[in-house]
Amino acid sequence: MTVETVCVEVAVRDDPGLLDALDSLDRQQRRPERVLVAASPATPQALVDEAQRRFPHLPLVFRRYSGGVVDARAASLGEIRESVTAFLDSDERAPPEWLARLVAPLETGPFVFSGGPTKPTRPPQGSIERYMVLLEASIYAELVPRRVSYLPLQNTAWRTERLRELGFDRRIPFAEDHDVEVRAARAGGVGTFVPDAWVYHDKSAESSLPRWARKRYRYNVALAMSMIKNGELRGRLSERRTPVAHPLRYLEAVMKPVALLDAQLRWRRVARTPFPPPAASAGPPSRPGSG
Repeated sequence: MTVETVCVEVAVRDDPGLLDALDSLDRQQRRPERVLVAASPATPQALVDEAQRRFPHLPLVFRRYSGGVVDARAASLGEIRESVTAFLDSDERAPPEWLARLVAPLETGPFVFSGGPTKPTRPPQGSIERYMVLLEASIYAELVPRRVSYLPLQNTAWRTERLRELGFDRRIPFAEDHDVEVRAARAGGVGTFVPDAWVYHDKSAESSLPRWARKRYRYNVALAMSMIKNGELRGRLSERRTPVAHPLRYLEAVMKPVALLDAQLRWRRVARTPFPPPAASAGPPSRPGSG
């Protein structure tokens, strides 16, 4: 068995939950060689300082990137020197067995990427939180086993060299995961779902209906753009899926036709912009804790 080196990337804006995410990484049975915190300019320096103080034995590297999460992920690829890159969001908590289970298929099989599901950190409270928990559960129970390109990026591991070659398409933020997974499969890269490589996902922030609606609309537009780009729209429209048993599914059903039209217009505009080139190879190792 080939033992890979692993960098876990955690993207963060101003989420104090980052400390809990890092605490869960500090408890991993399989220690990552590096933890890259991809911070935005809005990330408080006090949060960075507290993380470095609390986790002196975690190989932390902090970097600040302009733009959103997709920009940070794209820019960071040039800095990662480990052979495997795993992604964990700042609102997720990984059990001690997580990283070992997630990376195992990349060491024992012909896989380019692997991914696991999420579980709620607590029983859902409020209608929006209940809907999002049900929706996320349906994705992992029904869609991902059927087509691995439905895996959200937030709990996946990738062969770094292959991910760097593919790159993240910044033109479709919020659906860059679907896009890169589809392109990986078309290039011959095999992905696999690892049901026991699960993480806790905190959905407690989902409490405002207008905020939720904006986020879901934005996501539906981005996903439609990715499907238009990759020629998957017709297949998705004809795909059968068990509806989530929650009233909010009707509101989302109303959003989708509008989001599709919006996506078609947006893709026509941004498709003229060349796809950004892959990130450069990683340079010399950075000192853990620097940045």
